[in-house]
Amino acid sequence: MAVADHQITLVFPDRERRTLAVTDDETILAAAYREGMDLPSTCLQGWCLSCAGRVENGGEWDQELSRRYYRQDRDAGFILLCTARAHSDLTICTHRQEAMVEHRLAQGLATPRGKW
Repeated sequence: MAVADHQITLVFPDRERRTLAVTDDETILAAAYREGMDLPSTCLQGWCLSCAGRVENGGEWDQELSRRYYRQDRDAGFILLCTARAHSDLTICTHRQEAMVEHRLAQGLATPRGKW
């Protein structure tokens, strides 16, 4: 197994905090699943927003694998865990799909419709 490059702290809706180690080349969601964490996901392509989170206190990550991710999403701190690869330590509030949908609607950005 590759040596971990970054520490990711996930903050769940009940305020529980769990930390996991990730490498530069794995997605945050894959690392969370490897550690047995239960997080929402549907499309695994950075499209549906079910895995949306929000980064606290900044940090670096890429969303190159995402099918649909906008500069405005990053500027607002939103992250799609299924396709995000960390390039620094991050603290992420999980379960932010509704907040990301509201953000996109307010920005006039494409937003998935219906239930996944």
